[in-house]
Amino acid sequence: MVGILSDVGKVRKLNEDFVDFYNGKNFNLYVIADGMGGHNAGEVASKIAVETTISYMKSNETSNMEEDLLKAVSVANDKIYELSISNSQFGGMGTTITVCLVKDKDMIVANVGDSSCYVVKYDGITKVTKDHSLVQQLVDEGSITEEEAAIHPNKNIITRALGTNKSVKVDIFKVNLEDVNRVIMCTDGLSNGVNMNEMYDIIMNNNNEDACKQLIELSKLRGGKDNISVIVFEGECKK
Repeated sequence: MVGILSDVGKVRKLNEDFVDFYNGKNFNLYVIADGMGGHNAGEVASKIAVETTISYMKSNETSNMEEDLLKAVSVANDKIYELSISNSQFGGMGTTITVCLVKDKDMIVANVGDSSCYVVKYDGITKVTKDHSLVQQLVDEGSITEEEAAIHPNKNIITRALGTNKSVKVDIFKVNLEDVNRVIMCTDGLSNGVNMNEMYDIIMNNNNEDACKQLIELSKLRGGKDNISVIVFEGECKK
């Protein structure tokens, strides 16, 4: 059972996150996006990103799943970019995107922006993706520590997004799910308010649906300043 939930949070009036999944005959696909832009443009960008990626993968499956996934995200980028430059209402819109493609015991993760993917094993939790953000850049340069990054005032500034340029660079990660218990995907509305150890405890002590509810409630208790979205699904190891 897939746990999937998106919440507007406690401050914002509009939910610009979008989440969805597809369980097919040959593969499963999980997609999460956090839109940005004026008016409702962020909401439009995240919806296009998720729906286009899923639609492309359903219709264009080949033997090279990684190549298919990269193409799907590229097509989504094209759609958002073309709409943003052709309609002033959507000018400058963009979105993060994180996609998990699962086939048998293997998972391919595609990432643009700062929505995250983590794998949960019995002995702990590990972050798979790496944020494309100003704060992560400062950490990589050694300008600030991880602890300083957690409370940095510019945590919301991303350095790479889908739909803001004609082309986009997509990070790809490969994960063997053989000893993975659960996978969690989330927007920064969750990861900025709930730490990895807390995610681990909640996920290991609840089913996927309840875990999503508790994670979002915890984030809202801590202010809920942003939209909060989370997907939790089974790994290969389900003992």
